[in-house]
Amino acid sequence: MNETLIQPRPAGSDTAAHPASLTPQVSIKDSLADRITRWRYAYWPDHALGEILAKRWMETAIPVTVLLLVAFALSQAIPNFLSPVALSDTGRQAGEIGFIVLGMALVMIVGGIDLSVGSMFALTNFCALYLMHVLKWSAGPAIAATLLCGAALGAVNGILIGYFRLRAFLTTLITLIIYRALYDLLTADYATAIAGGLPDSKVWDFIGNGDWLSVPAVVYVYVLVAIFGHIFLTRLRPGWHVTAIGGSRRSAYNTGIEVRRTVAMCYVACGVLTSLGGIFFASRLATAGGDIGVGLEVTVLTAAVLGGISLGGGKGSVMKALVGTLIVLLIVNGLTTMSLLGGYNRMVLAAILLLAAVIDIRWLKNRHRIVSKVYVSPTYHGMPPAPSTAADCGTTWAQNDRLRPATPIGLGRIEGPEDIILDRHDNLYAGSRHGDIIRFFAPDYERMEVFAHIGGTPLGMAFDRDDNLYVCIGGMGLYRVTPQRVVEKVTDETNRSYSSINDDSRLRLADDLDITDDGRIFFSEATVRFEMHEWATDGLEARGNGRIICFDTRTGKTHTVIRGLKFPNGVCIASDGQSFLFAETWNCSVKRHWFDGPKKGTTEIVLENTPGFPDNINNSSDGNYWMSFVGMRCPALDLAWRMPGFRRRMAKRVPRDEWLFPNINTGCVLKFNERGEVLETMWDLGGENHPMITSMREHRGHLYLGGIMNNRIGRLKLDGADPDYIQYDRRWGKAA
Repeated sequence: MNETLIQPRPAGSDTAAHPASLTPQVSIKDSLADRITRWRYAYWPDHALGEILAKRWMETAIPVTVLLLVAFALSQAIPNFLSPVALSDTGRQAGEIGFIVLGMALVMIVGGIDLSVGSMFALTNFCALYLMHVLKWSAGPAIAATLLCGAALGAVNGILIGYFRLRAFLTTLITLIIYRALYDLLTADYATAIAGGLPDSKVWDFIGNGDWLSVPAVVYVYVLVAIFGHIFLTRLRPGWHVTAIGGSRRSAYNTGIEVRRTVAMCYVACGVLTSLGGIFFASRLATAGGDIGVGLEVTVLTAAVLGGISLGGGKGSVMKALVGTLIVLLIVNGLTTMSLLGGYNRMVLAAILLLAAVIDIRWLKNRHRIVSKVYVSPTYHGMPPAPSTAADCGTTWAQNDRLRPATPIGLGRIEGPEDIILDRHDNLYAGSRHGDIIRFFAPDYERMEVFAHIGGTPLGMAFDRDDNLYVCIGGMGLYRVTPQRVVEKVTDETNRSYSSINDDSRLRLADDLDITDDGRIFFSEATVRFEMHEWATDGLEARGNGRIICFDTRTGKTHTVIRGLKFPNGVCIASDGQSFLFAETWNCSVKRHWFDGPKKGTTEIVLENTPGFPDNINNSSDGNYWMSFVGMRCPALDLAWRMPGFRRRMAKRVPRDEWLFPNINTGCVLKFNERGEVLETMWDLGGENHPMITSMREHRGHLYLGGIMNNRIGRLKLDGADPDYIQYDRRWGKAA
């Protein structure tokens, strides 16, 4: 049984000054309970549940489950309810009403509503019957004219709502009344002529009652329209515009989308789809009764909402519309089979619509909160005791004030220089949290300019032999800035892991990088589950969410090298040119991975159980390596890592800015070699000069310090360092 002995806190010590020596005067044993906790959180897939619930298709899975339950319940209650004949009849109805539901879904996604679909359905049904029965047109021209009629009826709504910006609910309620009145007037004059003039058209008969392989013709047409609708909404730019407008009309307008025209065209499309349903209905029943389309708007709206089309706009899909249509049709047909009056059907649909609307509104409001409660899933992360850093500990970890003399560069003029780098001509480059790369000109670094505007937060940086500056950008991927200051995307994706639930091919938090002699770029991605602003959540989970990725400039291909790392950070090509060192921040370790040579594919530990959380790694002039600590360990966080349940409750109940964090008030830089020996450490106790150091570069006898929370760059003269050493020495020769 392992025992973790925690060292006592020195008397009179200060929290900021002695971060690694603040430990409770108790011993923590790796007991049976600890092992059970480790096994439970390692193998019980509660984090997978959170990822599944976060999937977009989960919104469709719920209506599909309802559909299956409704079908099963009705098949048990009603004999032969799901017989082939009954299913064929349901398919015909589903196709006819399904077209209208698709039109309603499109209008709802763009942020509107159309209450006039029932009246439009009745009018287009009359139009088709009048042309075929009275005027004796052939099927082709009659269908085309009916579709034009539906487009015209939808255009009235579209112009009033899209261009004149009238309220959709009130406008379509008025057009419902007008269209219904027009239909009543027309049927009063022509109903008898329609009933007595049946057309002699095989095409028309096949449209209404024909089938192929026992599947009604309307189903095939519906499938084609549904496939096009899916492609339109998910793959085509106009479909993206529809979703964007429904999500935020003002934002869509500000981005240059033709909002009014797009909204108007959605209502036109709704009219066309409604007329398509009217054509199939007319060819099947050949009737123009007074109750055609009465209450249809309730049925269609219920189907859309029940399928998951949001009343608030901006969310919906063709699959949701289809599922909602089937649910409503099964319920209506079931109630009809049980000989209930039509009034009961409408009452049930209205009740379902009300319930679905309440669920939709509450789900939209609380979905993110609900998913976040199960998505964040901490695991057991036991750490051995941190080595002492007390000034009198007698080790290389002993705290000192060697960083105090560092002079600031750009004090108050730059924010968040996470990484810094110098070019051949000694100019200094640093990222800014405003999305810029700032260049400070040598030799005094007083003059500065925006070298390139990136748009995201620049993290790791490295020059290649042609002076292209490669940059890892949080949330965007790997980019390149040419010497002419042209910003180019290099890659923002890698190969997907087949075992992952969520698509992890897209880069979320590319962090640091280094380049080999032959042009391979190895860079770290700290986490595949969280975005740049959520990095603390990854630390709360302490899972292996990170990876190391390689981009080959020779082939233009990207692939993942190592997976399952706990917030991998700094990357540095080793002296042999066949391996690289990388920091695993939450594991408090540095590892070495061979990508070439006899040890290719193997990974070894170089440093482990450090008193701080390692960040960027870079070369030193004597062949060793510099590394920074982004924060220092503290006993409270070490203990919390052994308590996943506590961290889960903290994530649910405590604001993010009040979570347990590493001690970032103490800056530390260390030098180590490939044998894992810590050669020296330099501290800035209390963070008076350079707290939370995330990067450092040795250049011409000076050490330059960066920090993602700092408003300056530090410059420290190194005693005994090579004044001619620059970052190009080892691989690319001296600067000109």
